[in-house]
Amino acid sequence: MLKKVQDYIAREHLLAPRALHLVALSGGADSVALLLALQQLGYRVEAAHCNFHLRGQESLRDEQFCLQLCQLRGIALHRTHFDTQTYASTHGVSIEMAARHLRYRYFAQLTDDIGAADVCVAHHQDDNVETILLNLLRGTGIQGLTGMRPRRDRIVRPLLCVSRREIEQWLHAQGQDYVTDSTNLLPDVQRNKIRLDVVPQLVQTNAHATAGILHTAAMLRQTQAAADSYLDEALRRLVDHDSIGRTALAAEPAPELILFRWCELWYSKVFNIHTTQ
Repeated sequence: MLKKVQDYIAREHLLAPRALHLVALSGGADSVALLLALQQLGYRVEAAHCNFHLRGQESLRDEQFCLQLCQLRGIALHRTHFDTQTYASTHGVSIEMAARHLRYRYFAQLTDDIGAADVCVAHHQDDNVETILLNLLRGTGIQGLTGMRPRRDRIVRPLLCVSRREIEQWLHAQGQDYVTDSTNLLPDVQRNKIRLDVVPQLVQTNAHATAGILHTAAMLRQTQAAADSYLDEALRRLVDHDSIGRTALAAEPAPELILFRWCELWYSKVFNIHTTQ
């Protein structure tokens, strides 16, 4: 697994050898494997742990595990605590979205504070398959079917080349334990249902189902690149002083797609956010 991760980092130009990299550490198998793998590959790493106070004593257990792991490995650990329930209620968002917003806002500030080049998160192939299926069920275009990117701004995913099974086997060979989030074992939200029910059924139907989904996503990324080239060229021709003529737009082969991209770019510019995975 370590060699696959090393090759993937090099192929995708993900990490600078001499830079400092912040690793998002939950204490679960994926993030523990990411932290140890990057350290063994010789990268300068520090870790960050978020306690969302959503699982009582289990949340405290996870934080203590991360503290002990980093002390044992000689890795600096940054910790923060969030009142996630209050944030979600105040902002009218789901707990999942609240935790996501709080987490990434903290990571962005911390990378600036410590001079880190990026934030490494532990998404792997199985997470990518789940994301693609979720997007498909919600309704999406080509972009949503291409899955997660190896890099999005300062967020880096060095484990997208390996599966959860490979991660667990590697940790076992290392003699390294980890904690398990009990909420991930309950089919109570869409992603958990896909992980626990849908994907096993797909694999039972076709042993190569997840590999096929990932291959399709890779092929669609090339299609997306071609579409992006056309859309950029079309917007250069059609947009004049922040407006598009309806007649000219309607004459294009993909007017709705052009309009969607135009609105997407405007939204990203106004709110200073990025909409890609």
